Amino acid sequence: MGIELSRALTLPCGAVLLNRIAKGAMTEGLATPDGRPTPELERLYGIWSDGGAGMLLTGNIIIDKNHLERPGNVVIDSAPDADMAARLAGWAKAGTRAGNHLWAQISHGGRQTSKLVNPHPKSASDVALALPGGQFGKPTPLTAEEIADLVERWAVAAKACQDAGFTGVQIHGAHGYLISQFLSPRVNLRTDEYGGSLENRARFLLEVVKAVRAAVGPAFPISVKLNSADFQKGGFVFEDSISVVKWLEAASIDLIEISGGTYEQPKLMGVEGMEAEEVQNVAPSTAAREAYFVDFAKAMQAEVDVPLMVTGGFRSRAAMEQALEMGAADVIGLGRPMCLMTDAPKQLIGGLEMLPRYEDKLDLIPDWLGFLKRFQTIKAVNGFAGIYWFYEQLWMLGHEGRVDESYPVFKAFRQVEARNKAIMAARS
Repeated sequence: MGIELSRALTLPCGAVLLNRIAKGAMTEGLATPDGRPTPELERLYGIWSDGGAGMLLTGNIIIDKNHLERPGNVVIDSAPDADMAARLAGWAKAGTRAGNHLWAQISHGGRQTSKLVNPHPKSASDVALALPGGQFGKPTPLTAEEIADLVERWAVAAKACQDAGFTGVQIHGAHGYLISQFLSPRVNLRTDEYGGSLENRARFLLEVVKAVRAAVGPAFPISVKLNSADFQKGGFVFEDSISVVKWLEAASIDLIEISGGTYEQPKLMGVEGMEAEEVQNVAPSTAAREAYFVDFAKAMQAEVDVPLMVTGGFRSRAAMEQALEMGAADVIGLGRPMCLMTDAPKQLIGGLEMLPRYEDKLDLIPDWLGFLKRFQTIKAVNGFAGIYWFYEQLWMLGHEGRVDESYPVFKAFRQVEARNKAIMAARS
């Protein structure tokens, strides 16, 4: 049975997670066009709450409506009105109905905001995404005044979620979104106090953490999602990540989720990037090699005491328990499996040995066109189409309380794209 998985975890702030499994953040796209929670979000998170995880992480809750991660994000960019507060409270009540934690992941898309949302996004610098297809515009550098405003927005959003009944928050500092853009020397070319040295590049993140802690108080869990590395030449590297984690530990962070990659190098999604992956200097462990970032977390645990969460690639209970036993993780995050097996945590703790690898069978490009896969652009399209298939499963769970494992991948791709355009049309 899942003995290690079933153990409770007491966080530095005193909050207790009832077990070691968390539902990782996955973008839902289920908000209203103006960014308000919906009954569909409540249905989805109620189903997940019943699934047995000790903690659920929401998808991106955006602090600036002009910098969505995708259409359909929840947006908290000011103190909520009565309707918004009631909708947040309904979401929080559904997502905690089984006694688990529900943490709000708070984020800003920065330059990874598509042209469909904003053709002129803000970022640390004016470095555009190196992706084909013209999906993302050239960003404009944020001013110091705009940075200060964003820091305050993070705090306002965190307090709104706390007041609504969420039991924690996560500051998204990974995956190439805005905070990650500041951390990366490849993207952050600033010459002021927010650029240059690692201390300066981490200043924005640490200011956000300080403001959020002041807003929610000492007993409320605050997490940060941080890249172990960007896996790009000239980007944020593992040695930088260890330094930032030490600073976050000193700043009273309760849990750090270790991840990696960006849209340009989407290691987090299991999709091949547009350039060769930059290898990081971290020793391989003897742990089962199915999890993407377990070696980085293991090396990090030797440097800090703050609890770590690892998400990405876990499929066997043996590998999860081994990661916990060897100190490579304190919390195991599950993402895609919970799009279809919504009670995966309960089953794993009860003794299930292996989760299905649904993504292994998702292939947009027919086998007879396999020769095209040698082209990087085709690889990227193929990978992201598979991701859209999981988006469609979340849509069905939220609207109908069901999944459809036989749903065609290309149909899902078209459905999500059409829905995104419809949401943006309704916003205008």
